[in-house]
Order: sequence, then C-alpha cells, then structure tokens
Amino acid sequence: MPFFKPRARPPLRAEAVGEEAFRAGRRQLLALGCACCAAMALAPNPAAAQSPLVQQHLAAARAAAGDDLRAYLRLGEVAAPTPGLRSASPAELRAMATPPPGRAFDNLAFVGSRWVTAWAITTSDGIILVDAMDNDADAERIPDAGMRQLGLDPAQIRTLVVSHGHGDHYGGAGHFVRRYGSRVVCSEADWTMMETGLEFDRPDWGRPPRRDLAVRDGDMIRLGDTALEVMITPGHTMGTVTLLFDVRQGGRTHRAMMWGGTAFNFGARADRIPRLQGYIDATARAREIAARQNVEVFLSNHNVYDEAVEKLGRMRPGAANPFVIGAAATQRALTVMHECARATMAAWSA
Repeated sequence: MPFFKPRARPPLRAEAVGEEAFRAGRRQLLALGCACCAAMALAPNPAAAQSPLVQQHLAAARAAAGDDLRAYLRLGEVAAPTPGLRSASPAELRAMATPPPGRAFDNLAFVGSRWVTAWAITTSDGIILVDAMDNDADAERIPDAGMRQLGLDPAQIRTLVVSHGHGDHYGGAGHFVRRYGSRVVCSEADWTMMETGLEFDRPDWGRPPRRDLAVRDGDMIRLGDTALEVMITPGHTMGTVTLLFDVRQGGRTHRAMMWGGTAFNFGARADRIPRLQGYIDATARAREIAARQNVEVFLSNHNVYDEAVEKLGRMRPGAANPFVIGAAATQRALTVMHECARATMAAWSA
C-alpha cells in the first residue's frame, strides 16, 4: 500500500459524489469542452496584447523557449498568439490515432494518447499509474492495453495518482479500482472540488472516483523502492499535484518533475486573478526546487507541452535520451510557463 509522510491528518473517508454535485458540475462551462486546453480557446484582447508589460513578459518567455521549448509558448496565446505556433484543437487531438506505448526510462512508461497522457512508474512492489484518461473504455483501451504491450501487468497497479480533478485525468479511475483494486490518490483540495462541484464536465467523462487517499504539499507517496515527492502547484486547479521522483536508464539516475496541470483554464472564472497568481507563485517556487534537486527531466500530462510522443519516436539504442533535457532546459521550461502567466496577468489587468 502507498505510504504518505510526513503530514498527519484525520481518518480518510470514502464518500460517493452526490447527484446534486454531479448536476452542478455539468452546468459549469460544459461548452468549453476541454478543461486542460481551455486556455487555447480564449481569444486574446488585441488592445491588451499590445501593452508594453504584456510584450515584455512574452519576449522573456520566447527568449527562454528558444527553439526546443516552443510548445510551452501555447500558454501565451491567452495574452497574444505566437506567430507560426498552431495548436491542434481538443477534438483534433482526440481524433488522432493512439500512439504506441513506450518506455521513456527503465522505470517510466508512456501509456497515453495524443490528447492526454498516462504514465506508468514501475517499482519493486508494483506500479504507480499517473492519471486515468477520460473514461473506463479509454482506460482499458489505452493505458491498460499499452502496459500489456510493454510486458507490464496492469493488475500490479497498486496506486493511481490523479494529478488534478478534471475528468480527462480521473474519468477512467473506476476501471482500475474495480478491476485491480488500485488505491486512488489526489490532493485534499481537489477531492473536495470533485465532491462538491466540478469545475468542468463532459458527457463522455467518467464520474469522479470516491474519496480515497489525500495528499498535501510535502507528502511522499511510497511504493516499494520508489518515493514520489508531492508538490501542490495551484492554478490549473487549486490542488494540482506535481511530482518529483527519480527515473533510471541503465546505470544512470535522473531527477524528474511531472507537472500536474499546465494551461490557464480559468479565464472566465470570477476568481481568475488569484488562480493565476497561484500559478505564477507555483512556477517560481518550482524553479527553485528544480534547481536544488538538479531536475533534468520535465514531463507533462499533455503531449502538446512536453512532446512525449515525439521524444519516444526519437529514442535510439545507445543514443542520448531525448527526455533528459538537462537542468538548464528545465529552468527555461518553467520560466516560459512563469512568463506566459505574467503576460496573461498583465493582459487581464490592462
């Protein structure tokens, strides 16, 4: 079973999501369709985009992105679009064929789609799965089947970490709970959100899982020889879970950060300013932590940002692992996110 340390808390509860909470959630922003890429759907304000402060932050983001991290500049589209950077729509991404699963490292496998990612972390005592796709059918068809293709047994999934409380990440949790008895981990804040009022909903998303294991900032999720350090990075949701852990390839170990929720998906909300400020603060803090821990691998749960599918396609025996971008590039990626958030704040405040 997963072990959480160091915070003490009251006994865990298992509560069903009520019908009224379900109906309330469905009413909220259903037309957006996509919780995680809603930032791309919000049209920039042409006048605000020309603000010197907006342009200053976008210039800083573009400088940090260089040629290798341009995918993260999609975040700046809320303030002003980046020339030549096109974003596929959520519908287009969902329609694409499922990419083959692949091992990014000896103990980390990509088992997701073009639209949303699931990551399998193998340990000496079973598997930790991060995120569960849109619904039970997708969970069985994509990560479950993908693990089998890689020689992994989905019945060994002891822990399912839900990075945040949006249905494209929790929707398939029921498949793993019912079939394999997996324990579900989410942040305290997002358990509460999923129980009391969903921020987004879609008719093709599965229902939120029942409350199981809750984590807070600084907790450790342990399974066998593996420990995942929990960072709560507010913004995308108030309880977005970002993970720090070691990945291994051959005899080498690298520190990885898996960012739990990237887009500014709260543009129409009344609390958008404090939400965005939370994101700004979280990316600044994450840069400091990544520098201290020498993070060389920066991952997302959406391929549109970390380009995991493309990196898997570039992997060659004996060659450098494209997922190891280095400590300096990790700092640059977080800087792009931070500066795009500050540009958006300047645009919204103009």
